[in-house]
Amino acid sequence: MNFLPIFLNIREQSCLVVGGGTTAARKVETLLRADGSVTVVAPKLSDQLSQWAAEKRITHRQAHFAPSDLKDCILVIAATNDKAVNEQISKLAQAQGTPVNVVDQPELCRFIMPSIIDRSPVQIAVSSGGASPVLARLLRARLETMVPAAYGKLADFVASFRGKVKQRLSFTERRRFWERVLQGPIAEMCLSGHTQAATEALEDLIEKTDSTSYGEVYLVGGGPGDPDLLTFRALRLMQQADVVLHDRLVSPAILDLVRREAERIYVGKEPTDHPVPQGEINQLLIRLAKEGKRVLRLKGGDPFMFGRGGEEIETLMDEGIAFQVVPGITSATGSSTYAGIPLTHRDYAQSCIFVTGHLKDNSTDLNWTMLAQPHQTVVIYMGLRALPVICRELIQHGLPADKPAALVQKATTSDHRVLVGNLETLPNIVENAEIKLSSIIIIGDVVKLHQKLAWFSPLPKN
Repeated sequence: MNFLPIFLNIREQSCLVVGGGTTAARKVETLLRADGSVTVVAPKLSDQLSQWAAEKRITHRQAHFAPSDLKDCILVIAATNDKAVNEQISKLAQAQGTPVNVVDQPELCRFIMPSIIDRSPVQIAVSSGGASPVLARLLRARLETMVPAAYGKLADFVASFRGKVKQRLSFTERRRFWERVLQGPIAEMCLSGHTQAATEALEDLIEKTDSTSYGEVYLVGGGPGDPDLLTFRALRLMQQADVVLHDRLVSPAILDLVRREAERIYVGKEPTDHPVPQGEINQLLIRLAKEGKRVLRLKGGDPFMFGRGGEEIETLMDEGIAFQVVPGITSATGSSTYAGIPLTHRDYAQSCIFVTGHLKDNSTDLNWTMLAQPHQTVVIYMGLRALPVICRELIQHGLPADKPAALVQKATTSDHRVLVGNLETLPNIVENAEIKLSSIIIIGDVVKLHQKLAWFSPLPKN
């Protein structure tokens, strides 16, 4: 399906609307805003359509629909109360290759009329694909409050300087230049009506800007999986990056939010498989930044919680590469929160300890005495493969075999799953459940609260 008026130029083109009610009037209004030449076929018109006909803004044929009405029109909209007539119009229009929209019958449509936020020359279209026009209108209303009418003036202002900027800067440099302008004080001057001051400031900026490349690395935490849990800064930097290096734990839904034109490089690692060693990742970050690119290093969870973020920025600092670090919701807090397992609770645990079950040398030789202390919660990252060893060692070092334990898989996503047992039973429970990677292990009496506090139910997959 195509979206109008975004993808089809109907300026001064013949558009047919069949129907004379208020729904037809709304469609006609959209076509008129796009400067279409509108003919309405209906025995009777609503007050609004009658007014437009009297003002000669539309042509009215006072009759029922006839196949000959489709001649020479660039598109047709069926908005009658008769489903049989609407279906006839759809079949005839499709037979002759004319785009057709049938109100409230998406299965008969060849294009959708979205809700439009008009900030000419800027236009934003919102559509539910015909599933829920009311939802589309509600979203439009919300967006209208976020996009001031002055944005159209800002677009015209920027357009008047595009030629000058194009002469001085390359394509990539121009994009960065305009991002700086549109997110800074010059744009605010324009939006607030201080056009002359904005003009002077922009002209001065153009004169001072040369073709110097500004490379930078953004080390961004992607959180536990749900895109709604990203920070505003993370989203902003994801939209500015020229290239993104992402790991296995970054969900596809989050990766989809990266700027579409950005180059994507997969550098994911699994416990026993490192296709791109950490040292090579560090050197790749340096090389790309020195090429003048804005490099997004996108990690699951938080970069500084078993994410090797410290190692990467240490290398960047040694090379004098500019960088930013954006924390994310770590997998431990995401998993525990969505599983209804508080990591601390006055009645169960007064402290929490985070460890990794997969050490640098592939061993699982942890400080078992420290982990086996009472009245604490132990959260283990990357411990799935070593779960039997972990449970056995904790029991041998003093924790009771019935100490509650849980494994949370792919928390916050549609694949969210919680398995509950104890140190003795959890390994078999997990083995029988065929759990994959991307899981967190939580050990402690706080796990007892899961059944009472579990609140999250992932939406079923389509």
